[in-house]
Amino acid sequence: MLSAFLFILASFVIAGIPTGFWTAKALKGIDIREHGSGSTGATNVWRCVGKPAGVFVFTVDVFKGWAPVAVAHWLSQGLLSAEWSFAPNIVPAFVAVAALVGHSKSVFLKFQGGKSAATGLGTLIGLCPPGGGLTFLTWITLVFTTRYVSLSSILGVLMCGVYFAMFHAPIPYVIYCVFGFVYVTYRHKANIRRLLKGTEPKIGEKPKEEQQNIEEPSPGSPS
Repeated sequence: MLSAFLFILASFVIAGIPTGFWTAKALKGIDIREHGSGSTGATNVWRCVGKPAGVFVFTVDVFKGWAPVAVAHWLSQGLLSAEWSFAPNIVPAFVAVAALVGHSKSVFLKFQGGKSAATGLGTLIGLCPPGGGLTFLTWITLVFTTRYVSLSSILGVLMCGVYFAMFHAPIPYVIYCVFGFVYVTYRHKANIRRLLKGTEPKIGEKPKEEQQNIEEPSPGSPS
């Protein structure tokens, strides 16, 4: 029981490592929380710092979700199978929940963080590689067709439960997918409002509000 708790706690802390915040500080000396959407995630880093930085943050954030969950899943089937026999599939699912929440509620940033989409993807790959892989394929396809990362993230995670069920993943893993969809959608509530207003920037674009400020000088400013 103690080892399960420690794994869950470690997952929460590891996922909370503020990759986007530190990357923006190192490369541009800015607090990424004060720019763009205010998120520390890869999309906002891409928009405010640059594409290479965004790709780096995305990769690390996926790894932060995958690593503790993959290890917990492996141990639940092997070395700790006897110790975790009371709930062999529940422990990795709770480790995944801790990673998902830990990224957006980072202990390093006074419980602020990103939207948890990339870290959530990592947890899915750790729990069920084929289901997680199909979720990623769905996400990347939607990104290229819609150019909206937020919409693609929400729709991608919507499908992960279906994919997990297709591959006969344990019930706790499928339940985690449902939780993940609700949580990631909630974390994107501001993006949903902008999508409905038509002001959500597509990938590579600046926020529409910033574009308007650049294109329309304020009264009294030189033209």
